[in-house]
Amino acid sequence: MKIIKAYGDTLNDGAIQLSFTLPVPFGGKAKEAARIFVEKMGFHKADIVHAEPLSGEFTFFVAYGKTDNAVDYDEVEYTEAVDKSMSMDEVNAFIKQNFKRKIVIVGACTGFDAHTVGIDAIMNMKGYNHHFGLERYPMIEAMNMGSQVPNEKLIEQAVKINADAILVSQVVTQKDAHIKNLTNFVELLEAEKIRDRFIIVAGGPRISNKLAVEIGFDAGFGAGTYAEDVATFIVKRMYEKITEKR
Repeated sequence: MKIIKAYGDTLNDGAIQLSFTLPVPFGGKAKEAARIFVEKMGFHKADIVHAEPLSGEFTFFVAYGKTDNAVDYDEVEYTEAVDKSMSMDEVNAFIKQNFKRKIVIVGACTGFDAHTVGIDAIMNMKGYNHHFGLERYPMIEAMNMGSQVPNEKLIEQAVKINADAILVSQVVTQKDAHIKNLTNFVELLEAEKIRDRFIIVAGGPRISNKLAVEIGFDAGFGAGTYAEDVATFIVKRMYEKITEKR
């Protein structure tokens, strides 16, 4: 067993930092209400360390509290989509050796989501944070369809260009809009009986590999993901599917 607790100032002190908004005007009474709110969540030694008005009727708080809760880390079950990512050069060499052709990847931010920052970071040639995007990979034909693309349109384009993989980015998550949209995407593929035709990958700030797989995707990637992470998963999964058929 490996029991772990939150670490604030000293190991296992159980200190937690919270931020939240309450629909009350800024002031001393608001701070006291926030402190009581934190204690009602089960934290003890609660302190409001920051408060500021968002409007006349809403106040934002930052609080510290302590908890006795702990987790047995050895009992936690989670599998990363990729254990170790290949470099861009290694991905290209892998494709040349195992597929003898360029692989085709199409991606978009679908539904009403208008944010392209995620899909651009993975697909655009310049990439993000000194990590080139898929358009830079010589052995990958990458098509970025941008944002607010209907799921049906993305699937139609994937079929048209005979894509090997489809990337679906979701940034807006209010009221679990991302889960509903991603579920709809998988259902559309299954309805057309073409789910197994593609490697499908979901990405976004609140996407985990566990969540994506539960919805029906092959993998999911969250914040801190780069093009080589996604590319590594896709080419290795494609190779697995080929070897499974042999």
